[in-house]
Amino acid sequence: MNVLLIEDDLDLGDGIRLACEAEGHRVCWVRRLADAKGQILAHRPDLLLLDLGLPDGDGHSLLAWLRTHEAMPPVLIISARDALDERLRGLDGGADDFLLKPFALKELLSRLRALARRSYGLQEGALSLGGLQIHQASLRVNLDGQPLELSPSEYRLLELLVKRADRVLTRRFLEEHALGCSQAESNVLDVHISSLRRKLGEGYIRTVRGVGYVIERPVKPAAPA
Repeated sequence: MNVLLIEDDLDLGDGIRLACEAEGHRVCWVRRLADAKGQILAHRPDLLLLDLGLPDGDGHSLLAWLRTHEAMPPVLIISARDALDERLRGLDGGADDFLLKPFALKELLSRLRALARRSYGLQEGALSLGGLQIHQASLRVNLDGQPLELSPSEYRLLELLVKRADRVLTRRFLEEHALGCSQAESNVLDVHISSLRRKLGEGYIRTVRGVGYVIERPVKPAAPA
């Protein structure tokens, strides 16, 4: 996963970065809110580790800012603020989890894995959704247990859509982050989406007219009364 770490403490930040990288995550570490916003807009991280007390503002303000932007990533707050009201404020403000400092790095990594499973269906280096399973380490994709042959561009598009399932991704976002281009007048994206649909079959990729595309998680049937 691409993890954005927002922490101003040098020793703690370095320890978290090294521990996350040892787990195979790619980590971008910033120490200010302004830098965090720039990274989020430019690179769309998969997950945020957010300290609340930062040199240029409070982490709660970043949560409020995130709610106004497309595809808000999961957020794990890491803070020494142990008051119940503070924790509730963070969770009610959009954070997915709250970990009190000081903490063991093993617990932090465990929380990250749990958050990835809840948010992206991540299981042992794989993304899963319905009959799809994406093995990120080997760049392999299976559909209903059978291998699916995809081009590199198709793989990147599918991985991005599955990682952000239930979130509408704009054409511009997909062009820039999956295809490495921004060509609103071109039909390159449409060609790749059309090819993906042929290979996946019906029921996976939905067009949101005038905006972009989304893959939605299957709705679980209600338990019998």
